[in-house]
Amino acid sequence: MGSQVPLEPRGRDSGPLFSGVAPEIIEDTLIHLATENEQYLSELPEHAGYFKDTRIVEFIFLLSEKWRLDQSTRYQAVELLERFMIKQVEQMCKDRGNAKGRDQGQRSSWSSVRDQITNTFVLRLVSCVQLASKLSLHYSRVTSDTALKFLQSLKYSYTKQELLESELAVLNTLHFHINVSTPLAYVELLLEVLGYNGCLLPAKPLHQLCVQLLDFCYLTRETIYDTLLKIAIENSTPSKLQITKFLTVKEDFMLLAVGVISTGVFILSPGHWEQVVEHLNCITGISPESILEFSYAVVRRIVGSTTPKQHRGNCGTKSPEDRILPQK
Repeated sequence: MGSQVPLEPRGRDSGPLFSGVAPEIIEDTLIHLATENEQYLSELPEHAGYFKDTRIVEFIFLLSEKWRLDQSTRYQAVELLERFMIKQVEQMCKDRGNAKGRDQGQRSSWSSVRDQITNTFVLRLVSCVQLASKLSLHYSRVTSDTALKFLQSLKYSYTKQELLESELAVLNTLHFHINVSTPLAYVELLLEVLGYNGCLLPAKPLHQLCVQLLDFCYLTRETIYDTLLKIAIENSTPSKLQITKFLTVKEDFMLLAVGVISTGVFILSPGHWEQVVEHLNCITGISPESILEFSYAVVRRIVGSTTPKQHRGNCGTKSPEDRILPQK
């Protein structure tokens, strides 16, 4: 008998394996993510991004780290909580609107809504992390006992039944549509496409850096996109209308992934940067100028006013007819 291959222990993140997927699957997945992204942007809620406040994101990231969850789980939890909270608030506002004839007590009605959201927010956050952990087949799930122990450490006295009901409330509100793609999925797919198209980049170090940059973009979201908005309008004081229209940019996962990869290449392998930007433009249709502006906003937030400069170099790319490109 031949020697057995040792298995990775459950819960250990050995990182993604690149260059192991058929090009047809890569292309189909790319088209699927692009379509999903466009559909989400076309149906964007008015208050999208409201529950991605730095403190909320940091809470989820630290909790995911405490429970040793994989990288994708923390982004999944952030997006689940965001989508759930928006739908919950919309439903509460709708219910309040149905009772608008009752002039007396309207102020107390709003206060009641706010109190209800505040009182259950941490519970809902923990439920979103739990649900996100269950979407990964290769990592440990967060059990009810683990979640309850954490909530009790914060002086909450929820029961296991209340915890299960909280999970069900999230599932029902989202109509059980919880397996949403995260920006990390876009990053990893685009790195796969770049590799297939012949960009000779250090895949594993670049992936690790991109994850760190994605964390950074989540944690400094408002500052980065504020810089990007001011660059786009060439004005330091955007109007309310400009801020509203810019919401689709802030929620564009494909732009975020492209910007993260561009910034990562600029930091890790600047000689390849210009060629990678050209590839990303061909793959996604996002203009080189938009990619440059996003990278500038991120780099500026990291180190100050430094901007990516154009570095020319041969990326060792495949001929255009052999590349994976988006469907027209």
